[in-house]
Amino acid sequence: MCIGSSCHLRGSRDVVQILERNIALNGLRDQIELKGSFCMGECKEGVCVSVDGKRFSVTPAETEAFFNREILGRLSI
Repeated sequence: MCIGSSCHLRGSRDVVQILERNIALNGLRDQIELKGSFCMGECKEGVCVSVDGKRFSVTPAETEAFFNREILGRLSI
């Protein structure tokens, strides 16, 4: 996920904290690697998050739904 200056201003710290909490609550620490990256070139709408090579723009307010849809949804396949 991007932690560059633009995404930082859009709430990347909050997104990181929400994702870390959800990963822990779902017992997924050994299955998910959460790591930061500087600018990923997707600065338009929200914090850029990459999952399996696919990029998403995520705001802090929608991070929980994003986690449920894109992370938990992929693990249950």
